[in-house]
Amino acid sequence: MSNKTLKVHEKDNVLVALSELQKGEVIFDNALKISVKSNGIPAKHKIALQDFEPGDEIYMYGVLVGKATQAISQGEQITTFNITHASNDYTLGNRKLDWQKPNLGQFINRTFKGFKRENGEVGTANYWLVVPLVFCENHNLEIMKQAMLGALGFTKASPYGDFTQNLVETYKNTGQIAAVKFENSEKKTSQKVFENIDGIKFLSHTMGCGGTRQDAQGLCGLLAGYITHANVCGATVLSLGCQNAQFEMLQQEIEKRGGMAGRPLYFLEQQQLGTEEQMLSGAIKKTFEGLIEANAQSREEAPISKLCLGLECGGSDGFSGISANPALGYVSDLLVASGGSVILSEFPELCGVEQELSDRCQTEADATRFMNLMQNYSQKATAIGSGFDKNPSPGNIKDGLITDAIKSAGAAKKGGTSPVTGVYDYPEKIRKPGLALLCTPGNDVESTTAEVAAGANMVLFTTGLGTPTGNPIVPVIKIASNSILADKMHDIIDIDTGGIIRGEETIEQAGEIILDFVIRAASGEQTVWAVEKGQDDFIPWKRGISL
Repeated sequence: MSNKTLKVHEKDNVLVALSELQKGEVIFDNALKISVKSNGIPAKHKIALQDFEPGDEIYMYGVLVGKATQAISQGEQITTFNITHASNDYTLGNRKLDWQKPNLGQFINRTFKGFKRENGEVGTANYWLVVPLVFCENHNLEIMKQAMLGALGFTKASPYGDFTQNLVETYKNTGQIAAVKFENSEKKTSQKVFENIDGIKFLSHTMGCGGTRQDAQGLCGLLAGYITHANVCGATVLSLGCQNAQFEMLQQEIEKRGGMAGRPLYFLEQQQLGTEEQMLSGAIKKTFEGLIEANAQSREEAPISKLCLGLECGGSDGFSGISANPALGYVSDLLVASGGSVILSEFPELCGVEQELSDRCQTEADATRFMNLMQNYSQKATAIGSGFDKNPSPGNIKDGLITDAIKSAGAAKKGGTSPVTGVYDYPEKIRKPGLALLCTPGNDVESTTAEVAAGANMVLFTTGLGTPTGNPIVPVIKIASNSILADKMHDIIDIDTGGIIRGEETIEQAGEIILDFVIRAASGEQTVWAVEKGQDDFIPWKRGISL
């Protein structure tokens, strides 16, 4: 590696630009001297290590990521104009379960302070949920939200309210607003009534009726995953009564996940109760009663083996696969070696690495299930004219991820190197410690929503372009692939791995920093930006094609 480029894998026939390159500059791959033939190759983009003819294969991360569509000269930039997406086929292979466990060092016998549940799980937070079974109850949900959050001390005054009021007053007085500046002054919150409750979360959605029965079943499975989640101390469920997603369906899904384990659960049905007043006053009173009961529990020491990390990436760039994602891979290996769990999802972004992941499955049954899920997903996407090759977004492409296979090979680095202990379909719950593969879309929020339903009690979210997202009940830690982003969007980024790109820290060092941060956040000692800003994104996957 020179200080200008990086060859990620010995099999690669492209280099990654670590900084902008100009035509005529000389770069090196070991003893090979290469003259740059394209002008202004941006950082994060790829340069040809050899001459290519149309149809020649392009390798990065050691796997097939594309094919040349025209002649490309050594030193020329790889672009969407001269290559197209390509990936290798995959079959059921031999089990490859040997892996080099990392030295746990400072993480041996580490603990965090969490909320212990009767079923043995441990929460990293303590939330009450209010959940509608159908979109018809979203209005009642909003009324409850407005009525309860402020009164119970769960809201913070927003500086944007004052900003808007200043605009109004200035406009009334002068007819102009140019002089009004935003001021982010500290706002006091009302005193929390329940000190051991982190908040009440209201999960509005647009499903529950009007779709297929499979949609209703999937929604109930997802909601059951949230209601029974280790970070949830109890729940209030609102129903209209006539919708597809019935109480009985939800109750069955809750029982599949082990029930509520001693936590309060209240059901209210509007068509049975009658008036809005009866519905809402009853729901508010029951919720208050549940909060009194749940507030009796406080944080206790628990081993980090009780952590389950959801691994996510969004707004990825050409550095994500060589800094933030490999750092998460090391975190994954550390936690698996400690007896914990990690979830790798976003199946459209595992395109091209199926063989490696299926070979790492502990059983042939899991390997076969993974391949079948991938094939079915891919075929359905292709059938509607939007195959996995359409997955990279305009932002991805602009920043160097020009084929889905390039994007996928970098995204898969989040999963580390340990064996796969289970393969799950949406919206199933993770049953075993170790590395799990969960079928979800590549859509950031749909995938994060599903990972939490599957049991993730922390989410690690890498980004190269910046993504302001979070989850209602689980801390989502944002990790930047580059320092430019970390500085520019410092009020959403928790950790910067740009030092890896500059050669100032190793992947292992960055991983240890991340895991230490995770433990402090899981203990309630470190507030992450997504929680601070109330980024409570929740989108159920309506089981169609979503990339």
